[in-house]
Amino acid sequence: MIYKFRVILDAEEDIFRDIAIEQNNTLEDFHNAIFNAFGFDGSQMASFYTCNESWEQDQEIPLFDTGEEPGEMQTMAEFQLEDLLDNERTKIIYVYDFMNMWTFLIELAAIEDKNSAETYPALLFAHGNMPAEANTSFDGTFNDDDLYSDFDDDYDEEDLDMFADDEGFSDFADDDHNW
Repeated sequence: MIYKFRVILDAEEDIFRDIAIEQNNTLEDFHNAIFNAFGFDGSQMASFYTCNESWEQDQEIPLFDTGEEPGEMQTMAEFQLEDLLDNERTKIIYVYDFMNMWTFLIELAAIEDKNSAETYPALLFAHGNMPAEANTSFDGTFNDDDLYSDFDDDYDEEDLDMFADDEGFSDFADDDHNW
């Protein structure tokens, strides 16, 4: 069977992709299909979150085990789509790149028979263009112009040297400590 999903970027503009993928593919396979469909390079961390009908997050399913003990968390590679989603449970949340927090609301739109002439996963439809990422390009490198633009206002090196004279330091030092 094939699952057909609408993957919607949580943004002001309408930006979404329709993706078809086999029901026995893993969440990691779906993660790969999503970042490719939206033009990301796949170098960032990501997680899926189970949710209820009101989109309230529940269980996190990360790309990598981020628990304190190895094996503590189940990862995307350990879940097949059919384990989490069916005609009754149709919604899941996906977050890509925790610095930029690209959040996607995903809904299972249809479950259909597999078309033997198709290769899956498949991008069925794309609407809208991704907004430019803040401070990084899609290859994950910093844009120096954006990085320092917020700090151009009144930078003064003396502001950074709070102990330039001994007056400020003497308030914190006493004879009982070896500073």
